[in-house]
Amino acid sequence: MASHRRPKQPTRTRVTVLTATAAAAVALSAHGASAAPAQPSKDEVKSKVDALYEEAEQATEKLNGAKQRQETLEKEIGQLQDAVARGQDELNQLRSTLGSMASAQYRTGGMDQSVALFLSGDPETYLDKASTLEQLSGKQVEAVQKIQAKQRALAQQRQEAAGKLADLDATRKELGEKKKASQDKLAEAQALLNTLTAQERTALKDDESRASRSESDRADLGNVKASGRAGAALAAAKTKLGSAYVSSATGPNAFDCSGLTQWAYKQAGVSISRTTFTQVNDGTRIGQSQLQPGDLVFFYSDLHHVGLYAGNGMVLHASNPRGGVKYEAMGNMPFQFGVRVG
Repeated sequence: MASHRRPKQPTRTRVTVLTATAAAAVALSAHGASAAPAQPSKDEVKSKVDALYEEAEQATEKLNGAKQRQETLEKEIGQLQDAVARGQDELNQLRSTLGSMASAQYRTGGMDQSVALFLSGDPETYLDKASTLEQLSGKQVEAVQKIQAKQRALAQQRQEAAGKLADLDATRKELGEKKKASQDKLAEAQALLNTLTAQERTALKDDESRASRSESDRADLGNVKASGRAGAALAAAKTKLGSAYVSSATGPNAFDCSGLTQWAYKQAGVSISRTTFTQVNDGTRIGQSQLQPGDLVFFYSDLHHVGLYAGNGMVLHASNPRGGVKYEAMGNMPFQFGVRVG
């Protein structure tokens, strides 16, 4: 009898549970795969890094301006403090002279007692009282008037120095903020570059090397006539091709964009200012069709980037931390205007 018994079949509930579990596992796996962020491509990383470099350079040029203001303020404050110290010495001498005259007059009995009391005590509290001046001799009146003038000048100088010290504190704070902003952007850019594989980084470097060689060939400086101080500045900048880009650097081995142009013109015997925002006023503004080799060329609507026109539609500039000092087609950046240094 037992041999005719049907084998026991698995229950439908068991099969259903197993099937549902497997389906859920597949669904979760698929969801996890779709939720994982896609790794940016080499070109996407390059684009994002270039944007960060631009933001860092904007902060760097503002940092350069803050540094320049700090140096100017420190110099002006030092001069004011020296002037105040000299003025105080002169005031002390004037008081001493007036006191000597008063003592001599008092010994001869020719001085009113109220005047003697005023001079032997605190003259400053009595200087504005006309009745007292009437009691003094001509020389004493002149001495008192000199003291008054010197006191007013000293008060004005002290007030001016105090104002500049407040400006200096604000400038130092701004300097710190701009420096941090620049460094943060550069660090973010480097972190993005670090996400690339070694092979991708090599490919990116090779791409840029080929582009740089192509742009150097296009510049064809052998056929570009560069003369005068602008030509001398361009010739000096050419000797720095391949140098590093470093924020706020002014050479001779590393530069930022305005640091390179300032250094190049200095080699040509011309002094120009430190930042892009001030270099725009260091000569006559000209359009692209008027450019000659060595003219300053400015880019971006906020004028945060500058280079030297190299001829044939090319610029020689300190580009960014990845490219350094190199030639580049002007069309790669939004050109604004040129400046011919006078």
